[in-house]
Amino acid sequence: MAKKVVATLKKEGGKAYAKVIRAVKSPKTGSYTFKEEIVALDAVQDTLKG
Repeated sequence: MAKKVVATLKKEGGKAYAKVIRAVKSPKTGSYTFKEEIVALDAVQDTLKG
């Protein structure tokens, strides 16, 4: 699946995108889950802050 996502994100004339993966700690169990988002390259810092 990763190859398909990368191939569709690299179209000519489109915006540059990045895949952001964050580890989020559960308050109940203390275990970590991973949240994946595909965001525009210029919005990566804003996504990581929020």
